[in-house]
Amino acid sequence: MNNLKVTRKNIYLIAGFVLMFFIFTGSNVFAADKIGFFNLREVMQYSNTGKKAGEEFKKLYDKKTEAIKAAENELKKMKDALDKQTALLTQTANKEKETAYQKKLRDYQILVDDTNKELKARDEEIATKLIPEIVNIVRAIAEREKYTLVIDTASMPVAYFAKDNDFSKKVIDEYNKTTANKK
Repeated sequence: MNNLKVTRKNIYLIAGFVLMFFIFTGSNVFAADKIGFFNLREVMQYSNTGKKAGEEFKKLYDKKTEAIKAAENELKKMKDALDKQTALLTQTANKEKETAYQKKLRDYQILVDDTNKELKARDEEIATKLIPEIVNIVRAIAEREKYTLVIDTASMPVAYFAKDNDFSKKVIDEYNKTTANKK
């Protein structure tokens, strides 16, 4: 019975050494894995297609902002006139001006809300179009260059990564070539 305990102890000891061997040699296998990084926002911002979409979005934004500023100025003028004329107007006239101002204020708030929704929808539309195309380019580069893992540093905070493994520029270049060929 005593020999049996020693044998089990030896088996556990040997199993422990084997396990430690695999852990230490396994870490070398993991070190051979290739991990890449790219920044999706950077690709969207600096690729030709992304720049074009950004310019179109900016034009829409500027147009909408201009309309909001015009409505804002009109609202401010109405409020100033209302404040100046309050003492001079009859109660009925004052109430009519206040009602007109409140209606204009609601219209302004609706305009701002609609504009924000439209801009958000346009931004999502652009992202919905570009992201799958960019992901396909990233996947092609990762497969070609034998990356085992690729992380988007724009969507996942990464405390540190070797800049040598960031291939955002490659993605931009290849994406530009791909979209130029489609034209």
